[in-house]
Amino acid sequence: MPRFYAEQNPTFQRSMRLIDAITNAYPAQVTTSFDHNYETGDIVRLNIPRYYGMVQADQLVETITVTGAKTFTIDIDTRNFNPFSITLPVPWYVASYPHVTPVGEINENLSGATKNVL
Repeated sequence: MPRFYAEQNPTFQRSMRLIDAITNAYPAQVTTSFDHNYETGDIVRLNIPRYYGMVQADQLVETITVTGAKTFTIDIDTRNFNPFSITLPVPWYVASYPHVTPVGEINENLSGATKNVL
């Protein structure tokens, strides 16, 4: 029986990041809680639980433009969306936090891949 190997932390894999803020603007700016390490051209999905407002952005998928270590813009017009807010402390019954998940990338970004793990 063949054995499969996959490195647990491949160097080219982009990771999910928690969201600290999303502006009501066009384009919308997303701020993550720590450095996201994304590249312009990455495609991400926003995951916004109801508790944090801006439910209209939940599950939207878009290409990003990196503007800083913790910020990027998305080509989504959020001017008429509910405001995004994090009310602290977060209640115990809130099971999920707002986060952004990479779901793809434009082919030019593959230059960041340094090791084939398959």
